[in-house]
Amino acid sequence: MTKPDSPTQEVSSPENLYTPAFWTLCTSSVLFMMSFSMILPELPEYLTSMGGEQYIGFIVGLFTVSAGLSRFWSGRLAERSGRVKVMLFGTIISMVCGFLYPFAVTIYLFLALRLLHGLSTGWRPIGATAYLADIAPSGKIGEAMGYLGIAGSTGMALGPAIGSFIKEEASFNAMFITAGVVGLVSFLMTLRLPESLVKSRTPKWQDFNIFKGRSLNWQAWQPSVVTLFDTYAFGVVITMYPILVDHLGFKYKGLFQLVIVVSSIGMRFIAGKASDRRGRLPVLVWGMICVSIAMFIMGFSETAAHALFGAVIYGIAIGINRPTIFAWTADTARPGEVA
Repeated sequence: MTKPDSPTQEVSSPENLYTPAFWTLCTSSVLFMMSFSMILPELPEYLTSMGGEQYIGFIVGLFTVSAGLSRFWSGRLAERSGRVKVMLFGTIISMVCGFLYPFAVTIYLFLALRLLHGLSTGWRPIGATAYLADIAPSGKIGEAMGYLGIAGSTGMALGPAIGSFIKEEASFNAMFITAGVVGLVSFLMTLRLPESLVKSRTPKWQDFNIFKGRSLNWQAWQPSVVTLFDTYAFGVVITMYPILVDHLGFKYKGLFQLVIVVSSIGMRFIAGKASDRRGRLPVLVWGMICVSIAMFIMGFSETAAHALFGAVIYGIAIGINRPTIFAWTADTARPGEVA
């Protein structure tokens, strides 16, 4: 008999990856990533216009803190109450925040909203990766994560480019509202997904007690360490690139991130399959080398061409690292604890 606070088990591994649920998951993920990334390139300028230039680092910092801390709970609930509920909660947060930004008319309201917005990426991606691990054939986990990463990258490519265009041609508020509408469409698509977790149940108060039951899996320490260094570099890039490209004369700030994401997409096709065949660690070594090279190039960029070249290398690094880390984490997860 399953204990109340024990994770329930997923369905047995299917044979076909390319199911309607797979395509719905990927499409809704494109829209979710568009929703939250659409506003990123323009937020430093928006905060500066309110007189908060000294708080620019908090734009990503507060977002990341709430995203990271919330994963202690989102993972537990994904294993008990279901993957879809967790995805829906994260998507709702992204949608609501998009509509609320026009009303954040003071620095502190804006920063509070960034803290709330971070919950979206603390919940949606956790549910999505666990859902995909449920519906993907056991021998194609890396490939599946690569395709989900491509979906996310597509959203990350389209979102900033569209957001910057809307802001330049219309207004900040038009950009925010568009982000909310895109989040709404993602939410409606996610509602169509059938739950992949067997015997999912209504959340209980004890599910929120992270000190009860097994919240930590020490077997996952290796992918966690790699993730720490990889995401540190990502945080630096996301925080500083709007300032860098503005200094170098870019009109549409989203172009820089578009280059990063487009260059990552091709590598995701290769890296996911390569990690299934060659192993996770050998592939990650090359990915982290690319991160180091890209940071050096972007850090010393004096022209737009140099910065874009660094963006291409960094995109390659993301395309190698992300699907491989996700697959490695799934490899180390205990049965019923993929999230």
